[in-house]
Amino acid sequence: MTATYEELLATAEARTALNNHVKAQLVESLGLEIRPELIGDDQPLFGRGLELDSLDTLEIVVMVEEQLDVTISDDDRSAFGSINRLIDFVVADRGEIPQVEAA
Repeated sequence: MTATYEELLATAEARTALNNHVKAQLVESLGLEIRPELIGDDQPLFGRGLELDSLDTLEIVVMVEEQLDVTISDDDRSAFGSINRLIDFVVADRGEIPQVEAA
């Protein structure tokens, strides 16, 4: 089945809204001194990216569980590569893009 332009646009808008929501939640939950819109979707969360550390991982896990109803286990550490990798994990786990309020 081929998706229509409107369906593709709706999917892209839902994905963008989810990415923006997660960025805003990360900034708020972790007390980051950066505006959410300055975080790149493919920017590494750890190391030279946002420079998060292992303690921040727990905060992200809790945030994802509470906000998006998705559990991340120790085996799923690749989900922490970037915002896009985290959202890919959430979408794969849920089987859909969760609807969030626009930021």
